[in-house]
Amino acid sequence: MGALRLTDHMTLLVRPSLLASRSNRPSQARFLTRASSSSSSSSSSSRESTQPSRRRIVADASAAAISLSLAPLLGFDCPARSEEPPLLAEWERVYLPTDPGVVLLDIAFVPDDPSHGFLLGTRQTILETKDGGNTWAPRSIPSAEDEDFNYRFNSISFKGKEGWIVGKPAILLHTSNAGESWERIPLSAQLPGDMVYVKATGEKSAEMVTDQGAIYVTSNRGYNWKAAVQETVSATLNRTVSSGISGASYYTGTFSTVNRSPDGNYVAVSSRGNFYLTWEPGQPYWQPHNRAVARRIQNMGWRADGGLWLLVRGGGLYLSRGTGLTEEFEEVPVQSRGFGILDVGYRSKDEAWAAGGSGILLRTTNGGKSWSRDKAADNIAANLYSVKFIDDKKGFVLGNDGVLLRYLG
Repeated sequence: MGALRLTDHMTLLVRPSLLASRSNRPSQARFLTRASSSSSSSSSSSRESTQPSRRRIVADASAAAISLSLAPLLGFDCPARSEEPPLLAEWERVYLPTDPGVVLLDIAFVPDDPSHGFLLGTRQTILETKDGGNTWAPRSIPSAEDEDFNYRFNSISFKGKEGWIVGKPAILLHTSNAGESWERIPLSAQLPGDMVYVKATGEKSAEMVTDQGAIYVTSNRGYNWKAAVQETVSATLNRTVSSGISGASYYTGTFSTVNRSPDGNYVAVSSRGNFYLTWEPGQPYWQPHNRAVARRIQNMGWRADGGLWLLVRGGGLYLSRGTGLTEEFEEVPVQSRGFGILDVGYRSKDEAWAAGGSGILLRTTNGGKSWSRDKAADNIAANLYSVKFIDDKKGFVLGNDGVLLRYLG
């Protein structure tokens, strides 16, 4: 309990007996003066009779403090105190059978069996669930076990019962029976870059993207792949460096992030974050864009309405004006506490969640115009790297050290 402070405008609620005992005392008893050496002993004893004892002062103060604490129970009105926002109960942590240090990278469920899903990560991590993500168990895939490599499984995607997994070093896995068995598909040693993304697009069909901007498509279960982009990003930048793309001369040849829209458009961020690139089906090469903000870009992706979101290093969040590809963005205030925001996932056109460093979780219910912080993950000592909504009722947040949050709704 804080220290009790008395002011001229403060009324103490105490027991009636205490008020009566204090009202009978002379008011001048509060102000004590030093007794004169010439005063008689009777005068001194008279002053002592009017002077409250130290024990009485302590007792009165204690009674006053107790009466204040009991005031709500006794029906007295007390000034309202500002309360912390209530913790949201939207997420729960799912504990996984993983080694310390594993970073979770992607998650997907079988459309024909929504309770059956797979979770990928570093250190050759593949986990499987058959109860919708409540519990997970390690999954062994013999064709992906190699004593000479410790695979980092980057991406997974399903269409019907057909699924794909890509990883680093170069590895491609395919299933046609909802993950009951997986086969490894050989890849060319001349593949430019590391595979970072795969998307199942139809029966026996998929798209695959490397961190150097190569996009390949297959329609025969991965036995043949056709390049969808005619030149590398480095070649594109060398050809367009005079067009005024800031930072193009510092490009190291790789993407830091790449995201695909439902209609097949891509947006990627350069490894240094000083510009971004877009690609639409049918274009022969990636289109570079100057960043419209001062700070370097952390990540970019697609909103549910077809527009873009953009994250900058240090915790800033921007939304594009309108939908489609554009270079015009507006900043949205967020309570990131200075920690970087790393990803945004949309549950619907209006509701989305953002996650980032040190357990940051943010929520919007108006399409991103305003965001509120959910403190549910504040005590989780982990960075939250990815927000994935399978549908409007099933969502997950993936982090380092095997941290997985499940959406409760």
